[in-house]
Amino acid sequence: MTDAAADRRQGDRRRSDWRSGPQGRRGDDSGYGASFFEAGWAAAGEGASDSRFPTPAIGRLNGRRAEDRAPTRLYRAYAAARAAFGVALVAAQGASNLFAARASPLLTLLCIAYAVQAITLWLLPRFRPLAAPQAAPGPRRRQWLATIGVDLLAFGSLHLMAAGASFNYAALLVLPVLMAGVLTQRLLALGTAAGVTLLLLFAAWRTGIADGDLPTLMLQSGLAGLGMFVIALLSGELAARLAREQLAARGSLELARQQAQLNRLVIEEMVDGVLVVDARLRVRAANPAARALLVDVGLSPPAPFGLADRPAWGALMQAVERALAESDWPEAGREVTLAFGDGQQRTLRVRVRFMRSRSPERGAAQDGDERLCVLLLEDLRTAQARLRQEKLAAMGRVSAGIAHEIRNPLAAISQANALLLEDALTPAQQRLARMVADNAARLKRIVDDVMELAPGVAPAAGSVDATAEVAAAAAEWARTVGLALGADSPLRADLPATPLAVSFDAEHLRRVLVNLLDNARRHASGAPGAIELRLAARAGAPVRLSVASDGPVISPEVERHLFEPFFSTRSRGTGLGLYICRELCERYGATIEYRTRPPGAQARNEFLVTMKRAAPSTEPAVLPTHP
Repeated sequence: MTDAAADRRQGDRRRSDWRSGPQGRRGDDSGYGASFFEAGWAAAGEGASDSRFPTPAIGRLNGRRAEDRAPTRLYRAYAAARAAFGVALVAAQGASNLFAARASPLLTLLCIAYAVQAITLWLLPRFRPLAAPQAAPGPRRRQWLATIGVDLLAFGSLHLMAAGASFNYAALLVLPVLMAGVLTQRLLALGTAAGVTLLLLFAAWRTGIADGDLPTLMLQSGLAGLGMFVIALLSGELAARLAREQLAARGSLELARQQAQLNRLVIEEMVDGVLVVDARLRVRAANPAARALLVDVGLSPPAPFGLADRPAWGALMQAVERALAESDWPEAGREVTLAFGDGQQRTLRVRVRFMRSRSPERGAAQDGDERLCVLLLEDLRTAQARLRQEKLAAMGRVSAGIAHEIRNPLAAISQANALLLEDALTPAQQRLARMVADNAARLKRIVDDVMELAPGVAPAAGSVDATAEVAAAAAEWARTVGLALGADSPLRADLPATPLAVSFDAEHLRRVLVNLLDNARRHASGAPGAIELRLAARAGAPVRLSVASDGPVISPEVERHLFEPFFSTRSRGTGLGLYICRELCERYGATIEYRTRPPGAQARNEFLVTMKRAAPSTEPAVLPTHP
C-alpha cells in the first residue's frame, strides 16, 4: 500500500511538472498560472518591456495590456455567454407561457434575475471584477461567486425545479464546470465538477423515488457527472497548453525585441551612414551618421523624408534611381558628390544592398513585394584617412627592419666611398664616386623619413620661440641650397620682431619648415619673392606659419592626395615630405592645410601651419641677411 501511494505521488509530481510553465507555477494552478480570480494574476510572469520597438506587429503584441490577453478574453466571452443564456432563458419562459402550459412564476422570476445579473456584469464596467483586480481574499471570493457561483446556483435551481419536466436544464451546468476548469485552479475545478455531479445525483434520486425508475436515472446522472469531471480536466489541460504556447510566443517576441534593439543600437553607433530608401525615393530609416553626412552642418530631419526634399541630395537620388533600375551596383560602391548651397561639397562612397519589404501576413517573398535599397554611406575623406593609417601601420612594422637592414650597410657604403674620394682618381672615377655619394645621401634621407614615422612615444610638447626657430631654420636652409638672402632673393621672409612662443618641438618645427621650403623651391620659378615665408599671430589667436610659392596652382585631383603617404608627382620623390609635416603637426596639436590664394597674388600656392600658443619666450630672433 505504501509503494502504491509513493507511485501515485510520483505520478502527481510528473503531471505537475508537465503542467508547470516556464514561470514555475504549481501543478494545481490553472493553465494561466495563478487562478484568474487571485490577486496579481495579470502581472504573473511579466517582466519589464520596452514599448519602443520598431516592428509594428511585434510591438502591438509586446505592448498589449494585461486585460487583452487570453484569460481576460475568455472571461469576457464567458460573461457574454452568460448574458446570452440569461436572455435565452427568459425568452424560453416567455414562449412557454404563450404556446404551452404556463410555467412556474418562481422559475420565471429566477430566469429574469439571472438574466439581469449576467447582463449587468457584462455591460457595466464598475461591476466587472477584472476592471480593477483586487488583492484581498474577500473580493476574490466575491468575484468567483458572482460568476461561476451564481451559475451553479441558478442552473442547479432550474434543474431541481424542473425535474421530471419535458424541458431539461442539466446541460446548462456544463458552462460553469467548463469555465472553472479554464479559469480556476485544478482542485477548485474538480470541486465544481463534484458539486455538479452530486446535484445531478440528488435530482435523479428525487425523481427516481417518485417515478420508480431509480437505477436508470442514477446511472444516467453518474455518467453525466463523470462527463463533468472529464470536461473539467480536459478544459484545464487545454488551458495549460494555450498558456504554454502563449508563454513561448511571449518569449519569442522578447527575443525578437532584444535582437531588434541590438540591431538598432549597432546601426545607430555605426560610423558609416545607413539609409533605407523605397521605390518612391522615400527614406524610411536613417541612422545618425547618415543624417550627419546628408547635410553640411548638424543633422538632417529624422526619417521619413524624401530625397527630393533638398536640391543637395539630387545626385544621391539619381544614384538610387539608377540602382533600382539596374538592380546592380558595384561591390566596392560608387562615389556620389553632394553639393550644398554655400559651395561646400562632400563626396560619399555609396554601397547599395537590395531587399524586399513584405507584411507578415503574406509569408514568403512574392513578386509584388516592394523593393527597398539599403544605402551604406561613407565619407570619402574618412576612408582616405583610414587608408593613410593603414599605410602608416605598415611602415611602422617595417621601420625597425629598415634601421638594421638598410641604414648600417648604407653607412658602410658612404664611408667606403668617402675613403675612395680621398685617393687620386681619374675624372670619370670621381664622377662615379660622386654619383654613389649622392644616391647614398638620398637613401639616407628616405630612411630618415621612414624612421620619423616609426611608432613610439610622442615627445612632450615644449615651449619654443617660433620667431627664433623659423629665422634660424630659414637662414640655414638658404645657405644649404645656395640662396642669397636679400631684396633680390627668391626667399622673402616676413617675421615678427617679438618672440612668439608655441607648443612644439624645436627640431620637429625645423623639420616641418625645411620640408615646406624644399617643396616650395621645387615648384617655384626662381624669381625674386617667388617663395614667401610669413610668421604672424593676432592677440589671443594661434600662431600661423605660411609658406607660399609662385608655382602652378595645384589641381584638385592632386590636392586631395597631397598629405597621403607615398604620393608624389615626381618619379624620384618618396611622397613622405608633406605627410611627415602633417604627422609632426598633429603630434603637437597643430594643423597644416593647403590653400589657393586669390588670382592676382604672386604666390598662390600656400601651405598654412596653425600652432598652439605656449608660455612666452624672451629669446631674441634675427633673420640673417647673408648666408
